[in-house]
Amino acid sequence: MKKITLFLLVSLLIGGSAFAQGGGFQRRTVEERVAIIHAKMDSAFKLEAAKAAEVDAIFTTYYKDSDKAREELMAGGERPSREAMQEKMQPITEARDEKLKKTLPEAQYEIWKKQIEPGMRPQRQGGGGN
Repeated sequence: MKKITLFLLVSLLIGGSAFAQGGGFQRRTVEERVAIIHAKMDSAFKLEAAKAAEVDAIFTTYYKDSDKAREELMAGGERPSREAMQEKMQPITEARDEKLKKTLPEAQYEIWKKQIEPGMRPQRQGGGGN
């Protein structure tokens, strides 16, 4: 019984300290996010090295610009509305898509837009109301 109590106490302490240090959520770095996209694109299209480097550069710019826009929106201290976030991100996403259209053949771009990109969006955690 003492071992179970000790185990539970240690578990609570470890869990509590992890929660106090930010809850465990950390945003991926630009490089990590580009690596994920690179792997998805490579597995779908087997891009040649020069084309893959071009796509990586497009996504590096996209993620840096979107992070900057997000920081600007969050600088006000309050969480921005979804509409404000979409309005700020739309030109950045459109610029990325225009570059991708010039880089990828039309068929690959369509696969990106219809199959790969939707799976790359962060999924919201389930809340109440369902």
